[in-house]
This record gives sequence, structure tokens and C-alpha cells, in this order.
Amino acid sequence: MDVLVGHATAHGSTRQIAERMAAELRRAGLAARARPMAEVDDADAYEAFVLGSAVHSQRWLTPARAFLRDNRDLLGMRPVWIFSVGMPAALRGPWKRLVTKEIPVIERDLPAGLAYRGHRLFSGVLTPTQLPHTGRIFFRVVGGRFGDYRDWDAIDAWTAEIAAELTHG
Repeated sequence: MDVLVGHATAHGSTRQIAERMAAELRRAGLAARARPMAEVDDADAYEAFVLGSAVHSQRWLTPARAFLRDNRDLLGMRPVWIFSVGMPAALRGPWKRLVTKEIPVIERDLPAGLAYRGHRLFSGVLTPTQLPHTGRIFFRVVGGRFGDYRDWDAIDAWTAEIAAELTHG
């Protein structure tokens, strides 16, 4: 089965997650390829989709939203999983509690009627250079910590669930 692990990334973290997922799906015997969604013009060549985007201001990046919108009919006929990459693990204190409210906000911004089998919010990488000066100050004031917060075990486990569903389901 040909699987597209499509991604939209701002600084590379989401691309690296997508590449890891594609490698894990290949190990499970699937023909998986990680590609930027903005470069996919042959979506109908894939039988299943795992699509992810970096999240900025609780929204997927424009190329990812455009891919979903432009391929809505095709995606409705094939198995689809989505993942978002934000910074929930970098937040502390009362801000950490807001993370559970982020997934519904992200999902409401996706194209209406998009059917998907699962959605995960993973943490990515956040470095000081990714924020403007005032953003860095605010992030530190609210207790945020810069770093690589990707939970590879959680990413691999979810990818294994997808692989099992595609190979046995």
C-alpha cells in the first residue's frame, strides 16, 4: 500500500517527524514516502495518508490547509490520519492546562467535513531564534522552556498503530 506522509514545516521539526513515521511505516512493509504537502501534485497515487503540520497560532500552516482543501474529495475516500506539531511539552504551570483545549481549536480550523481516523498533537523543537525578541521574553515569563520536546516513543507507538490498521485492518 502506498502511503503519503505529508508535512508542512516551518523550521524542520515536523519534516523530521514525518520522515521518521515514513521509515517506521516502511519497516512495517508499507510503501511510505514523506513529502512536503506543497509539492504533492499526485495525491491520487496514494492509497492512505498521514498528514501533519506545524501549528502556529493554533492553526495548521497554509500549505497544509490548502492540501486538505484541494484534495478533500480524494481524502474522503481513503484512510487518513493527521498530526499537529506544537509546543505543549514546553509550557509550564497554568499554561500547560490550556494544551488540552488546543486540539479542538486546531480541528475546527481544518476544512469542514474532513474525515480522519485519528489526530495527535506532538511537541516539536523550539529554539530562541524561532521567536522575535518580545516573543522570547513572553515565552520565558510564562515559564516556557526552549528545547527539543519530541517524544519519539509516542510518535513511534502511534505510527505502529497506523501500520497495524493498514496492514491488518
